[in-house]
Amino acid sequence: MKPKISIVVTVYNEADNIGPLVSRIGEAMSGIDYELVYVDDGSGDDTVKNLRAIPNKRLTIIEFRKNYGQSLALMAGIDHASGEYIATMDGDLQNDPADIPLMLAKAESEGWDMVAGNRANRQDGFLLRKFPSLIANWIIRKAGGVHLKDYGCALRVFRAELAKDLGLYGELHRFIPVLAHLEGARITQVDVRHHAREHGKSKYGLGRTVKVMSDLLFMLFLKRYLQKPMHLFGNAGLLLFAIGALINLYLAFIKIVLGQDIWGKPLLILGLMLVLAGIQLITVGFVLEMQMRTYYESQQKRPYKIRSVSKGGESSF
Repeated sequence: MKPKISIVVTVYNEADNIGPLVSRIGEAMSGIDYELVYVDDGSGDDTVKNLRAIPNKRLTIIEFRKNYGQSLALMAGIDHASGEYIATMDGDLQNDPADIPLMLAKAESEGWDMVAGNRANRQDGFLLRKFPSLIANWIIRKAGGVHLKDYGCALRVFRAELAKDLGLYGELHRFIPVLAHLEGARITQVDVRHHAREHGKSKYGLGRTVKVMSDLLFMLFLKRYLQKPMHLFGNAGLLLFAIGALINLYLAFIKIVLGQDIWGKPLLILGLMLVLAGIQLITVGFVLEMQMRTYYESQQKRPYKIRSVSKGGESSF
């Protein structure tokens, strides 16, 4: 029988936080059928040793051979989770597991597919943690189409079927609300508690804002053009081809009608380059269109999501 909720915790060098967090989760989830899935992302300290020393039948430990990053750690934990709902959280004691039952109740009673946490009173330093987060949140909010206050809070509760469809490759854990939105999820956000770090060092800093920018380009492609790549590459290709063709027609007029020498002119080189670039982009659009169809058809997927089918007053989800 499935547990009501699986709690997925990703850790990297958090040996001193293991025992206290497992204990707090147990206290917070009293009376709720849950399982606990810990994913060790290649820690070099005693994180795995301390996990194995905990006599908890609800605990599953997944140990990576090396450090793959938080996104793949989350993916592994979600893949191994068996609950009806899945909660994710960091293992540094900054997220409070006491918020999980409230978030679960909200998801169940109000029909949300995802309940995200908002660290309303965040206990972090401004320069290295809050400031980069403010920048990243603003960028994602403007470009991602999902208007949340805090995209970086790891504490979230999902329906299991949604969590397993997210596709957390690369470093896309920062964009989980956007990925959920692409799946047609109903998303809300609630204020959660946040604590200062007690042990260990933070793995975040200013550098992740740069990574957000590069990942954001891919997210924009997923959001707007995954199912219609020809609209991106074809339109750009036609525009470049048209500009190049006009330049070449102008040069042909100068050569044929006016009799002027056009060889070696920078404008000639530009015109030829634009025509070739336009042809290449249009060709790339054709190839991606074929790959998109192969992606869906080979896996018997459909480029749409059905929330419910109703007939005779009944619904099938």
